[in-house]
Amino acid sequence: MKHSLLLAALVAMLGLTACEKTTVAPPAAAPVVVVPGPAGPAGATGATGSTGSTGSTVAVPGPTGATGATGATGNDGATGSTGSTGSTGYTGATGATGADGSKGDTGKTGGDTVVIVPQK
Repeated sequence: MKHSLLLAALVAMLGLTACEKTTVAPPAAAPVVVVPGPAGPAGATGATGSTGSTGSTVAVPGPTGATGATGATGNDGATGSTGSTGSTGYTGATGATGADGSKGDTGKTGGDTVVIVPQK
């Protein structure tokens, strides 16, 4: 009984999946281009419109008033105090005089002359 139910379910599943159909969409139709025709005759002239109402009168402003008096000038600010001068630095000490060098030997006269010739 167990095997017959499993076998029946397997056959039913294979049968249903074999019936699957793919849907193919039809190709899109070419767009229709509408070309306008020639212009028609001019229409008749319309009726003349009615005259508009007159606007209200605008009041004219009065003359300009007198200019006000000029205000008083403010006081000048006080000048700040000058800073104090800094103190003078100390003078450094003078260094000691160096010792005299030793005297060289007196030159000799009539010695040999050595000539050095570089190699090629």
